[in-house]
Amino acid sequence: MTLHQFLLILRARYGVAVLIILLSILAALTVSLMLPKKYTAQTAVLVDVRSPDPVAGGAPLQGLVAPSYMATQVDIIGGDRVAQRVVKMLKLDENPNTKARWLEATEGRGALDSWLADSLQKGLDVRPARESNVINITYKGSDPDAAANIANAFAQAYLDINLALKTEPARIYAEWFDDQTKTSRAKLEEAQARLSEYQQKAGIVSSDERVDYETAKLGEISSQLTAVQGETTDSQSKRSSRGDTVAEVMQSPLINGLKADVSRLEAKAQELSVRLGDNHPERQRAESELASVKRRLATETSRITASIETTYRVGKDRERELQAAVSAQKARVLELNKQRDELNVYRRDVESAQRAYEAVSQSASQTRLQSLSNQTNVVRLNTATAPVSPSSPKLLVNLLVAAFGGTLLGIACALLLELTNRRVRSAEDLVQLLGLPVLASISSDGGRARLPGPRRLMLGNGGTA
Repeated sequence: MTLHQFLLILRARYGVAVLIILLSILAALTVSLMLPKKYTAQTAVLVDVRSPDPVAGGAPLQGLVAPSYMATQVDIIGGDRVAQRVVKMLKLDENPNTKARWLEATEGRGALDSWLADSLQKGLDVRPARESNVINITYKGSDPDAAANIANAFAQAYLDINLALKTEPARIYAEWFDDQTKTSRAKLEEAQARLSEYQQKAGIVSSDERVDYETAKLGEISSQLTAVQGETTDSQSKRSSRGDTVAEVMQSPLINGLKADVSRLEAKAQELSVRLGDNHPERQRAESELASVKRRLATETSRITASIETTYRVGKDRERELQAAVSAQKARVLELNKQRDELNVYRRDVESAQRAYEAVSQSASQTRLQSLSNQTNVVRLNTATAPVSPSSPKLLVNLLVAAFGGTLLGIACALLLELTNRRVRSAEDLVQLLGLPVLASISSDGGRARLPGPRRLMLGNGGTA
């Protein structure tokens, strides 16, 4: 079918098409006027995904996390929990008419709250704004005031549920951390009691100071032992030497004086022996004096030698005493080191219990503070107001849609009527129907028509053939 044929058909069947268009517009007008009016109220909330939680801390949401977080918030707003919260806030379950409608619709099956929540969700539309953190909450209802109240109730219910989702886990964790705090405190007190008991049993107040004192004392006794051992060794070497070769004997002024007297008296006796003879009384007196000095020299030498022997014996006794003292002090230091090691074990137990208690206490304080929080990262941007004009039905849009649809339907009906009752309206129709070429055409307007071939035949009444 060519465009020319199509236009000829429309010109012939335009009455049917116009009638269908008018009927479509009239039907759309009737339906629009009969449909109940719907009013749309809208509010918006802002979800802050960039600022960290002042209580729990943490980094702000970045990248691909923020869109998924926004999608989660949209699902929460459209979920059953928020809808049931709206039912409780508006006390819809206490309305007798609502209960009657529920009984009529469900025959008492199910829960009234769930049925009301489902009814509210049917008129709810939650959409996030493009490229922003704003969520638009729209509710459509038959009453403008009710639509505004329900939209505002959904926004407030979302704020409450968002806060509950934040505080309820923190409250549960706070209770758990409280139990853990009690357990950690009991372990700390038990470890401290063991430490105190061991300190009282061992008599230790400060292990480091006592060990330092006992170690210093051991060093001092060891130094004394070394000195005494040196003196004893020196005394022993002097004992094995000749008495007149001992340093004390050789360095004694008295011994040296007596030796000088012996030398002088020997010289005198020798002189008297030569001059007076051996039997002379004066020589005899000199011999007697010489013998007395020698006896005194021997006595002094023996006394010094005896003092060396006494010093040796005293040194050996002192050495044995110091060796015993060193052994005892070593045992004492080793015992104190053992006690200090055991005490350090108890101290480490106390420190470990203290750190565990402090960590649990800090977590408990943080979760308890978070459970008491009354702030969320969601802020209401505006309050829905009762709409003045209904959002549906839209009369003008419906009429335009009806006109467009009626036009298409009218054209389709005209074509359908033409196909069921085919008429010849142009030369193209003859060609299609008969399958023969057109030799000539007669125009009703008195004009000339050309032959399809090279020959032309003039007919009467101004026609050509």
